Amino acid sequence: MSFLEGFLKEGQDSKVDESEQKSSETTSEAVVATRDFSLPLSEETRKFLQEQVVERMREIYDPEIPVDIYELGLIYEVNVAEDGKVDIIMTLTTPHCPVAETMPGEVEIRAQDVDGVRDVSVELVWDPPWTIYMMSEAARLEMGFM
Repeated sequence: MSFLEGFLKEGQDSKVDESEQKSSETTSEAVVATRDFSLPLSEETRKFLQEQVVERMREIYDPEIPVDIYELGLIYEVNVAEDGKVDIIMTLTTPHCPVAETMPGEVEIRAQDVDGVRDVSVELVWDPPWTIYMMSEAARLEMGFM
């Protein structure tokens, strides 16, 4: 199920709640040391890499909004293939966003830095257009939309 399908069916907030429940005590470096990144990647390893890429996306903030791009709902999908290639589908708040030229490149660089990722492709889309309802509940609260 794609992100958009999941968002429309279940809402994004359940995914945020799951990620917030994960222990922050385990560092990714310790876990990566025990991972096998030989090809083809197992489903478990692909899921692990997807989670690591999402964590990197949480480190990127829109310069005009004090919320990371994942919580803002700008990352629609993160897909990891068996060959270690990561495809990211994302959007921006508006086509005229001041970071339209730089944000996809930053997303690509951050994803490429994850151990086990062999290649990254970032696709910037405008359909469906971003709305505040794509933000997580926590982000809407932070922004005063609730």
